[in-house]
Amino acid sequence: MTKYAKEILDIVNASSDHLTAEEVYLKLKAKNSKVVLATIYNNLGTLVKNGDVRKIAMDGGSDRYDKTIRHDHLICAKCGKISDFTFEDLTESLEQQSGIKILSYDLKISYICDDCKKNQ
Repeated sequence: MTKYAKEILDIVNASSDHLTAEEVYLKLKAKNSKVVLATIYNNLGTLVKNGDVRKIAMDGGSDRYDKTIRHDHLICAKCGKISDFTFEDLTESLEQQSGIKILSYDLKISYICDDCKKNQ
């Protein structure tokens, strides 16, 4: 793993937020002024491909990056806020219903967060 990849992985793993590539860039740039945004995108792509970082594709917004620890996401349809939530592992149930071997799944549930409900 390259020096930048390790630093990017550390930033993602240390964050309680779901960071965009630009946010990762700003955090790393504060430590290393020579880094460029393309380096962040290239390394995030490699980290996702290798299974070290989880990519959350956002409809109509920037992709987010997260830890690989098993958890699910609640995404507010109004403001885009992402909240971590751990549901019961559905692998066995999905396999029984589908008749296929499930390697992995990514559960993203769209909802309206409490703040947006208050503002309606």
